[in-house]
This record gives sequence, structure tokens and C-alpha cells, in this order.
Amino acid sequence: MFLGSLFGSNPHSTAVELTHYLQFPVSLLSSSSNLPPSPSLLLIYYPLHLLALTSVLSCVSSLSGSSLLLSICPSGGDSLCNAGHWKPNPPLLQQRQEARCTARGVHGPEGNHVKTTTTTLRFKECGQTMEAADEFLTYRSPLVSRYASKEMAFNFSDRRKFTTWRKLWIYLAKAEKALGLPITDAQILEMESHTEDIDFAMVAEEERKLRHDVMAHVHTFANCCPAAAPIIHLGATSCYVGDNTDLIMLRDGFDILLPKLARVIDRLANFAEKYADLPTLGFTHYQPAQLTTVGKRACLWLQDLAMDIRNLQRARDDLRFRGVKGTTGTQASFLQLFQGDHDKVEELDRMVTEMAGFKKAYLVTGQTYSRKVDVDCLSTLASLGATVHKICTDIRLLANQKEIEEPFEKEQIGSSAMPYKRNPMRAERCCSLARHLVALMADPLQTASVQWLERTLDDSANRRISLPESFLTADIILSTLQNITEGLVVYPKVIERHIRHELPFMATENIIMAMVKAGGNRQDCHEKIRVLSQEAAAVVKQEGGDNDLLTRVQRDPYFAPILGQLDALLDPKTFIGRAPQQVVRFLSEEVRPLLEPYKAKMDVKIELEL
Repeated sequence: MFLGSLFGSNPHSTAVELTHYLQFPVSLLSSSSNLPPSPSLLLIYYPLHLLALTSVLSCVSSLSGSSLLLSICPSGGDSLCNAGHWKPNPPLLQQRQEARCTARGVHGPEGNHVKTTTTTLRFKECGQTMEAADEFLTYRSPLVSRYASKEMAFNFSDRRKFTTWRKLWIYLAKAEKALGLPITDAQILEMESHTEDIDFAMVAEEERKLRHDVMAHVHTFANCCPAAAPIIHLGATSCYVGDNTDLIMLRDGFDILLPKLARVIDRLANFAEKYADLPTLGFTHYQPAQLTTVGKRACLWLQDLAMDIRNLQRARDDLRFRGVKGTTGTQASFLQLFQGDHDKVEELDRMVTEMAGFKKAYLVTGQTYSRKVDVDCLSTLASLGATVHKICTDIRLLANQKEIEEPFEKEQIGSSAMPYKRNPMRAERCCSLARHLVALMADPLQTASVQWLERTLDDSANRRISLPESFLTADIILSTLQNITEGLVVYPKVIERHIRHELPFMATENIIMAMVKAGGNRQDCHEKIRVLSQEAAAVVKQEGGDNDLLTRVQRDPYFAPILGQLDALLDPKTFIGRAPQQVVRFLSEEVRPLLEPYKAKMDVKIELEL
């Protein structure tokens, strides 16, 4: 499926790398609590898995010589409208007017010539014209069509990618000219004047013929820069533009995510400060435990987010440029260009790295930069996904208790059948997409592990999916979580009622101590409390009544010496320990300092369209 234009000229490597994508465990479609698969996740997985499987089958058909004809006719005809760019389609749908996978000259086991087969997918414009509504005739990734921000969608767009390729060729030419190669100012000016005007139709046609995406762009760039044509891509290999552009996109992707994560932390810090001393039931094993405060619980979320922002910043700062390294990383082609002058080759690498905005380049590479770099980047995003899933699961559990609620729009509908419902759909969306983000971590791990020697091409198609999708998904969940944290609603009266229901049991030790101080016997008091507690528990569990332990204590003459102290003994604020003080110190010493670099970007408010 779209083999030449998308995945390079080798159907075998394409099939191998796409099987990695197909190996996502089905269990990831459901959470650990056996909840049904989320609609947000199903929108992503099912179509892409079917498309990836179709691609693998196309490759197998090409390699085996068997006949396979794929027909996609959504409107009942033989045409499918062409979207032609990442927005809003994922890399699997980077459609060209015609893409073919052909096995030529295949012979059977006895030398008999097997008929040449062609697997062809044709795309024609519906009715010879492309209307706006035609985009609904093709699969569109919901990551872009429904959720992602414009800046992150653009960061991984074809236009951003291929204009960056042209800029990299310009950087290379400038540095080579500065170091003495016969390149003219006019050639560089010609290249600069055509940085943006990419003829994508010509690129598609060139790639169909050449089966090589980089050379298709070299030819297209050269076509509009005839004077500069001889020096475009001089000494470079495909990974000069491919890998270096990926590193630029990763770096800029982190630059988009970091302020968003900082704003989430800021909103939650304000929330924690506001509710630092509001008592609430703590839960262990999802059973009522000792009291904490609403603000202290938010600090548990903040602690994980603080780790995430440090990890993202570290991963971003650790990124280096691949630089100018040649076909296997030895810089042999550039050493030949500069007639054995090692210093000039090193200076060329340094100059291009600096022009691209990096402080350092990797000193050693194969043909590609190490795919462990992708592992490092995506692992930080997967870790962020785990954090967001935990936070939003907590919010969903508390919403069930009606203690906390995410923002709910005036005209929002919670259920098509149950008009009273107020579902935590934003938190559910975050959990759904966070699972996808965590699952994507499998891709770079497998890719890094199967790279042979200096490189193999079975990384390419997989990375076209996993790298953009990881950043797009992280972008979505941070925007959604910011929207949630900016509008979290707390219901203190509901929280108070839940505390009253459980607190009498928790206060029994305080009552015993007070009785001992008033002259009572500890063992006698313990037995009295035990009997009364079990009677009250029976009312709660067997009769469905309220916890009446306090009433029973008040009625028993044995406790007459401390009746005047009961209100003080049962004050919830005496059960929260140092939670308020912990909140204040944590926010001032650990959270607020993390936000200092992002102060100028804190005023952005998120309004979700869906």
C-alpha cells in the first residue's frame, strides 16, 4: 500500500517493520480494570491496523508473485479522493495519485517464468474536482482531525518536513562554500528563493519512478533551481535530510509540549493551594482510610508531573544533531570533497549543526543516529502518559463519589439515553489516549533492537507513525488535562457527608484515649467501643442506615465524662496531620521553581472544541 512513495523500494523491509506496528497487544485496547475499549482509542487502532495489514499483504503479494488486486471504492465507483498530506491523515495514508508494488521477472522453482504481477492502488479525484467534503471519503486520523493542536499538527506535517529538507540543503551549501568548495552566492540565493514552493505533484511522480523519497525531492528542488542543481545534496546521504529533520521535529515537539505541561502543573498547584486544608477521605485499596486533604491529594499528582517536566526537559536537552556524517557515518564523501582535509570536514559538521540550532552533534553515527535516541524521547512521553492516566482515573473515581467534577458545558449531553448523567468524558479521553501513548513505546524499542550493523530500512515506515503519533497524543492529553484542571469543581458538602459516614470509626482511638485521661480503664473502654462499633456497622451494612456510632456513644452512661469533648474529638481537621503544611512546603520548594522558565507562557487558556 503506497509502497514506493511511503516506505522505500524494499517491500520485504516494509512488511517487517509494519508487522511491528501490528503487534500491539489487544489487551491495550482495554484498561487493567477490564473496562470496555474507549471510543477515542478505537478510532485510532482499528483503522490503522487494517491499513497496516493491507500494506503487509500487498508486500507479500509482490514478493511471492501471486496476484492481489486491492479495490477501494467507498462511493461505489473505482475512485478514492486523494488527501495528499499528513493533515489530517497519518503516514499510512500519505496518498499519491498512483502507488505500485511490482515484482518483476519472478521465476518459479523449476525456472518457469511466473507472470509479473502488480499490486496497484489508484486514486482519482471524485468528479474531476476536489470539494471540501471529499475529505470524509478517506480515513482521517482522529489525532489530527479531532484533537491535536494546530502547532503540533504542523510540526509533523509534510510541508514542515520538506521545507526543512530544503533548508538543510541550503545550510550544507553555505558551509561548503565557506570552506572553499566552488559554490556561488547566486546558487545559494536561488535555493533560498524556492525554499517554500514545493511542487508536491512532481515529487509524487518522481517518487513513483525512482522509488526514493529523498531523490524525488532532490530532482524537484533542482527543477526549480537549475543553476544550483549540480550542488544540491553534495556529498550527503538521505539520512542527512531525513534524520536531521526528525531531530529538529523532536526538539520542536518538546518545545511545544513543555509549556503545556508547565501550565497543567501551574493550574494544579493553584488548586492544591486553594484546598490545602480541606479534609477528605483518604483511600487505600480503594477502601476508606485515614483523612488527607483535597490539596494534598493534588500534590501527589503534581509530584509525578514534576518528574515528567524534568524528564521531558532532560530528553530535549540531550538531543543532538546527526550532522554531516555520510553514508555509514565515516564522513568519507566529505573527506574526499575537501581533499583529505580533516579539519575542514569537522568544521563543516560544526557549522551545519550550528545553523540548524543545535549546540552539539553526535560524534559517532552509523548511517542513522542511534535509534536509542527515539527510545529515550518516547519513553519520557510514555511515562507522561502513565501519569496522566493515573490522575484522570482518580478524577473519574471521585466524580463517581460526586466529590469532584470536571468542567461540564451548559449544553453538554452526558448520555443519549440518560439525560441526568454528567460523565467525566474529558478525563476518560485522557485515559484512552494515554493508553495509546504508553503502547507506542513498544515501537522504538523494537526498532532499536532490530537495526543491523550500520542501519536497515525496516525502521522507516514504523518511525513515520510512532514518532508523530507520540507527540500528537501527548499534545492532546496535555491540552485536555489543562482544560480539566482549569475548571475542576469541588463539592465540600458531599465530601463532609462522606467523612461523617466514616469518621466515627476512625475516631474510636481518640475516644478511648480521652476516657483513659478522664479516669477510665483502657480495656473496659475498648470493649465498650468494640460492641457499639459492631452494632453501628450492622446498621450500615445490613439495614442500609447511617453510621450511628456517635449517637450510641452519647446514649451510653459509661461515656458521660467525655460527652463535652466529642465535638472536638470528631473535628475532621484533627485527623489530617501535617497535610496542609506539606502542601505549602512542596509547592514553594519544588513546584513553583520548576515553572519559572515558563512564566511568560502561563496565560494561555484552553478551550476544547470537542
